[in-house]
Amino acid sequence: MRLYTHPICLQHDAGPGHPEAPARLAAVLEAVAAAFPDLGWVEAPLAERHLLERAHTPALISQLLDHPVTSHRQIDADTAMNPASAEAALRAAGAVCTAIDAVMAGETQRAFCAVRPPGHHATHDTAMGFCLFNSVAIGALHALDQHGLQRVAVIDFDVHHGNGTQDILWDEPRAFYLSTHQVPLYPGTGSASERGGRGRVLNIPLPEGSDGARYRGVCSEMLLPALDAFAPQLLLISAGFDAHRLDPLAGLNLNAEDYAWLTERLVEVAQRHAEGRIVSTLEGGYSLTALRESSVAHIRALL
Repeated sequence: MRLYTHPICLQHDAGPGHPEAPARLAAVLEAVAAAFPDLGWVEAPLAERHLLERAHTPALISQLLDHPVTSHRQIDADTAMNPASAEAALRAAGAVCTAIDAVMAGETQRAFCAVRPPGHHATHDTAMGFCLFNSVAIGALHALDQHGLQRVAVIDFDVHHGNGTQDILWDEPRAFYLSTHQVPLYPGTGSASERGGRGRVLNIPLPEGSDGARYRGVCSEMLLPALDAFAPQLLLISAGFDAHRLDPLAGLNLNAEDYAWLTERLVEVAQRHAEGRIVSTLEGGYSLTALRESSVAHIRALL
């Protein structure tokens, strides 16, 4: 098991009072270091431009990389950059791709990418929802194209629907995007009727107030059987911890044990179909207490 991160990810700052703050990642890193002192840490490299081009338009890549930010740049109402943001986003994508390379080479069976900014709202042509580049979608396409896989699954348990990941993988026949999320909630997508084009999509919307028992039920009845039927050769996880009951931006009532339970089930699927291979990357989560508890529970289950 390896953890991929980089100090520049702590320097990305979207502005005073923004919920997607450096303290989020600091809390995760501190908690993980204390809980798992023997875990191997790897410095995330920069993602090369050709990796980004698999998922994003040249116009978006140029917008984020070719116009240096000297102080602050507002992308939309929720998304902003400072001078460190472009490199942080490149390191985040580089972490996922490098972790996939290591897993596919048999150097490690599982990996967690403790990086920011998050990525799952970034579509093929738009940075949005705190996200610049879509690291998990870039990683999925890298796994398919570079490693010759035929079936890669992305499981997204962030409380917000990963509209960007769905958008990028919509017509990719080798990919399956599965998401549990609160509805109604930002970004307003993720209905059960959204089933994918040539690619596969399974959205499981949950009403506000849903608790761990309901969550485990829908995962057992819908998500896990669909995932097993797909028989993925690699599992990627968009690990947002904002469905936790303490999160200030949403209204689900999960706890750290629920994340551990789902992660354990995903490990079992990976053992059956993917030689145990899982790469997980941090997405949302805006309670520092919930981030600490949940990231430790998630990694313990991966271990």
